[in-house]
Amino acid sequence: MTTTGKRLPTGWTLEEIRDVSGDREAVSLGTDRTVMASWSASDARLDPEIVLGFHGLCIVKAVDDDLWHMGSLNDDGSIVCWSSYDDLREALRGL
Repeated sequence: MTTTGKRLPTGWTLEEIRDVSGDREAVSLGTDRTVMASWSASDARLDPEIVLGFHGLCIVKAVDDDLWHMGSLNDDGSIVCWSSYDDLREALRGL
């Protein structure tokens, strides 16, 4: 982990993430942001461990679960997730 809070998933490089997602500008983003899961009746806040950015979309790995959450990056830096995946490769292909 760097001092800016940016991390990559274990065993992955940024180049591999870009190859699988098809987004040559994919980046690792800092985790100091609000992340909400909004697919249930009540919104739940997620504590992000890893945040990957793909233009206006993000994939988030929360500290307390093994899912990869997909959502939108808002202008204020917050993220609202609407779906989740068990596997990072599946999430990257779902972008």
